[in-house]
Amino acid sequence: MSSYFSELDRQYIGGEWRRGGGSWDVIDFDPYDDAKLASITVATVDEVDEAYRAAARAQRAWAATSPYARRAVFERALRLVEEREAAITELIVAELGGTRVKAGFELHLVKEFLRESVHLALRPEGRILPSPADGKENRVYRVPVGVVGVISPFNFPFLLSMKSVAPALALGNGVVLKPHQNTPIAGGTLVAKIFEDAGLPGGLLNVVVTDIAEIGDAFIEHPLPKVISFTGSDKVGRHVGTVCAAHFKRAVLELGGNSALVVLDDADLDYAVDAAVFSRFVHQGQVCMAANRVLVDRSVAEEFTERFVARVAALKVGDPRDPDTVIGPVINSAQAGALSAVVDQALAEGATALLHGSVTGNLVAPSVLTDVPPGSGLLRQEVFGPVVFLVPFDGEEEALRLVNDTPYGLSGAVHTGDVERGVAFARRVDTGMFHVNDGTVHDEPLVPFGGEKNSGLGRLNGETTLEAFTTVKWISVQHGRSGFPF
Repeated sequence: MSSYFSELDRQYIGGEWRRGGGSWDVIDFDPYDDAKLASITVATVDEVDEAYRAAARAQRAWAATSPYARRAVFERALRLVEEREAAITELIVAELGGTRVKAGFELHLVKEFLRESVHLALRPEGRILPSPADGKENRVYRVPVGVVGVISPFNFPFLLSMKSVAPALALGNGVVLKPHQNTPIAGGTLVAKIFEDAGLPGGLLNVVVTDIAEIGDAFIEHPLPKVISFTGSDKVGRHVGTVCAAHFKRAVLELGGNSALVVLDDADLDYAVDAAVFSRFVHQGQVCMAANRVLVDRSVAEEFTERFVARVAALKVGDPRDPDTVIGPVINSAQAGALSAVVDQALAEGATALLHGSVTGNLVAPSVLTDVPPGSGLLRQEVFGPVVFLVPFDGEEEALRLVNDTPYGLSGAVHTGDVERGVAFARRVDTGMFHVNDGTVHDEPLVPFGGEKNSGLGRLNGETTLEAFTTVKWISVQHGRSGFPF
């Protein structure tokens, strides 16, 4: 077992590792065998306040530091992740139930985002704008917002913490990070340890492991953070956005999805099958961009379905430590129960199970369902696990109607032998991201990431990260004397 569980089982506030002041503990379990990994006493409201105040104090000097000096921290952090990759892999496998393929995928992206943060420190630019007034010079400065609060989820916790924390720090902000209680190490204290060892000044990054049962809305209501970056469900995201609006904070909300992978009549079926299998079943389907629905033109549906079901049936379910395992456990028993309920509901509504996966503890084997009634709410909601709906369609117009018939709009994909046909299709889908002849699960440091409708507000990555974690200030200079009407 990774030593991280015994080393990082505490809060990180003001540059110090310490026990939380709460009266109860967050218990960190291995979702595969329910082994206890760590016990962390929760942080209190007062400790959340301490964390934000520490970040605010440290931020002033950090923002005044040369961006060339700031970027050196991220260069060192990248080297540390590379050096510790084996130990971090073991942590991801144990704490998330992630397979080794999933851990490699997550670590690859973490390193890419750290590389981008090295450059991001130098990215902000000011402007001088013309004025209608004689002798006036308008300077527009891009400056850090000050303090950023980050709330990360359990599915890709190291990545989804790092992709907000690292850019926010690189741009001169202080940060307080609250990881999900199911992944407090990978999503929280590991991030703090990496940056501490990379030489980040104490107090600039703080990690509070706690729960709303202890602190309520104190994390998002606190007066110091100007931006809250939240990744999670649309239900919780709606609440976060509402509280932020009431307190005049900017909310960056990366929420759920109900993506579709569309197979048109001229698609390469073998390739489309490969893309669909990955898009639905990577990390047990616990991915916001995962293809909940696979829509197939009726002219090729029979052939596609036969190949797809055979591929899914061959996926190995079991211990994520086994390098051959493709599908490990879902995060907890509540999630396993919710997935069983989805399959039961679909069958009760008249669906046909081409595969009906068994549930053993937190291991949920894949289910492939078809003939789900068109009006079923199951086709419009996010299903966070290894359950997929196969839906035939007749022509592109029906495919577009089906793709858009959901309150979500995060990602998706279309497969076709004609790239421009695919692009034309993608442009008519109401979604933040869409991919032609590829899978639905993608994230790149330079490309705006985010969704439409219930899938969130705002974007991260690339230039949009500047918008998320900085603000602009207008300073005018009057050369000579200005005239006044009285």
